[in-house]
Amino acid sequence: MSVRSALPWPLRWAMVAIVLGFCAAIGLWAFEFGKNIAGLDLGAEEELTRLRTDVVRLRQERDKVQSVLNTSASLITAEKAAQERLAAQIKALEAENRSMRDDLGFFEKLIPTGGGESVAIRALHAEVLGGTQLKWQLLVIQPTKNPPEFHGKLEVSLSGTLNGKPWVMAVPGGAQLLQFKQYRRVEGMVDLPAQAVVKNVSAKVVEGAATRAVQSIKL
Repeated sequence: MSVRSALPWPLRWAMVAIVLGFCAAIGLWAFEFGKNIAGLDLGAEEELTRLRTDVVRLRQERDKVQSVLNTSASLITAEKAAQERLAAQIKALEAENRSMRDDLGFFEKLIPTGGGESVAIRALHAEVLGGTQLKWQLLVIQPTKNPPEFHGKLEVSLSGTLNGKPWVMAVPGGAQLLQFKQYRRVEGMVDLPAQAVVKNVSAKVVEGAATRAVQSIKL
């Protein structure tokens, strides 16, 4: 003799599913309730908030540091440029100082005049450079107080030997126009022929057809 349940098997499975679902719901509720009691969700949210705040703070600090670095780099660049400009100015001043010393030395070579001259040549100087060029310079002055403006020409010539024979050469370009009130410094460079030996340099100041001053030097 056997005893059978009065419920059909589909209802049995439905009842089992309902019971299992109910048990699962109770378990989930218990888990969530346990977390709330333990304060896990609250702590996680607070930790997340704190971390976000720290991230924002660190980004702000990074931006500040980057700004300082950029400013420092700009200052360094500006300071370097200023130093370069200062160095260039110092070099220019040194060059000007050397030029002034040269001018002073040049004027110190002036020979006092005894008066009576309307125009005079002073401190004629020449030197051969490398055997191929000759550099010359001189000063033309009017050794009187408040002289009228002078208008004339300057002629410079070289003499010596070329290939062992007598040789004379005028400075290329011909006579130079002279126009000055008190003094005028004149200089030039001459390319020498091969095998030329310069022994004498002569300068002459001419006004119209009249020769006003002559000076020669030997090398």
